Amino acid sequence: MNCENLIRVLIVDDHAMVRTGLATFLEVSEGLELIGEAGNGVEAIQLCEQAQPEVILMDLVMPGMDGVAAIGAIKERWPAIQIIALTSFQEGEMVQEALKAGAISYLLKNVSMGDLVRAIQDAYIGRSTMSQEAVQALVQSTSQDASPDYGLTPREFEVLELLVAGLNNPEISERLYISIGTTRTHVSNIFSKLGVSNRAEAIALALRNHLVQ
Repeated sequence: MNCENLIRVLIVDDHAMVRTGLATFLEVSEGLELIGEAGNGVEAIQLCEQAQPEVILMDLVMPGMDGVAAIGAIKERWPAIQIIALTSFQEGEMVQEALKAGAISYLLKNVSMGDLVRAIQDAYIGRSTMSQEAVQALVQSTSQDASPDYGLTPREFEVLELLVAGLNNPEISERLYISIGTTRTHVSNIFSKLGVSNRAEAIALALRNHLVQ
């Protein structure tokens, strides 16, 4: 990846030591460019205005505007920016709130640097990454009631399974031998039937309600 194609990354965390560690890592990671650091959600929004990041590493618990509120505000103004929730918390409710706000991925801060690089690269192309702990928290928070019937067609279930597997639209099209336009239609229908607004939220709901294997 040449310098013109570096993925522009913003770090948002209220702990200076965490920001320093992540910044040092990003500065030596091939294909990534650190374009700024913020200590809370308000600063993150200001930096989005000024520096136009492509991927944000977002802590969730911060003073002032927290990570969930910042995710929602940023996605509303700049929907193309992909946000990875990078936190120490793995409670199911917090995972759901972050995904509902618009985070594409949810990772814990004990993630390996190699896995974090891959998560950033995947987020950049619209692919979700969920830590195993976050997935487990979602599953454990599932209601004991029977799963609702969302009215998905067999083909939509196939597409949903591939979404959960982390495939993006072109990859789903290739796997199912359908056009990219047809894939977009299926994904849009799935979002509508599930009552969600993005891939990460759809994945979380599918896992919570055991809609896919």
